[in-house]
Amino acid sequence: MNEHTVKKFEDELSLLKERILLMGGLVEKALNRSMNSLIKHDTKRAHKVIERDSAINDLELEIDEITRVILALRQPAASDLRFVISAIKLVTDLERIGDLSEGIAEKMLETSEHPLVQVESLETLSDIAMTQLKQVLDAFSSENLEGAMHCIESDKQVNSLYKSMHREFLTYMVEDPHQITSGLIALGIAKNLERIGDHTVNMAQMVVYMVNGMDIRHMGRKKSVAAISDSLDEQNQETAA
Repeated sequence: MNEHTVKKFEDELSLLKERILLMGGLVEKALNRSMNSLIKHDTKRAHKVIERDSAINDLELEIDEITRVILALRQPAASDLRFVISAIKLVTDLERIGDLSEGIAEKMLETSEHPLVQVESLETLSDIAMTQLKQVLDAFSSENLEGAMHCIESDKQVNSLYKSMHREFLTYMVEDPHQITSGLIALGIAKNLERIGDHTVNMAQMVVYMVNGMDIRHMGRKKSVAAISDSLDEQNQETAA
C-alpha cells in the first residue's frame, strides 16, 4: 500500500470503531430506558425505545457496508483482520440486545393492565446486565482484556439470579392464579435480561479474539476466565521486562 492508501485504510478502521461505539451507546440507552420505563411505569419512555430501534438497525446496515468495503478493497491481515471479523460479530450481538431491550419496553406496556410484583428482582438483574454491557463496550474501545474477563465472570451471577427469579415468579403464580399473566410478563422480561447477558459474553469473547487472537468461544466460563488471566499475566511480565 502507498502512503495515501494506508491513511485511507486507517481512517476506515477508525470510522468502523467509531460507528460500533455509537451503536453501543444507542443500545445502552435503549436498555436503560426500557428498564426505567418499567420501574417508573413510564409509557412514554417505553414508546421511545420502540420508536428508536430503527436507528440501531440503520447503524447495523451502515457498519455492515463499511466492513464489506474494507474486506473487498483492503484485504486486511493479522490484527486488522481480527478487528474487522470481531466488528461483524459485535454488531450482530448489539443488534440483538437492541431487539431484546425493545421487547422489554413492549412487555412494559402490557403491565398497565397487569401490574408486576417483585420488580426489585428485575431491577437487580438489569443492573448486572447493564454493567456487563458497559464493561464490554469499554473493553472494546480500549482493547482491555480485564474488562472482557469481568464481563464473562458476571455470567454466573446472571444465570444464578435468573434461575432464582424463575422459581420465585412461578411460586407467585401457583399461590395466586390472578398473578399468572403478570408473572408471565415478568418471566419474559427476566428471560430477555438473561439473554442480554449471554450476548455481552459473546461480545467479550470477540474482544479477547480481537486483542490477542485467542478464540475462547467454546471453552466455558471457568476456562475462558483462566485463559484471559494467563494472557494478562504474560502481558504484565512483558511490560515489567
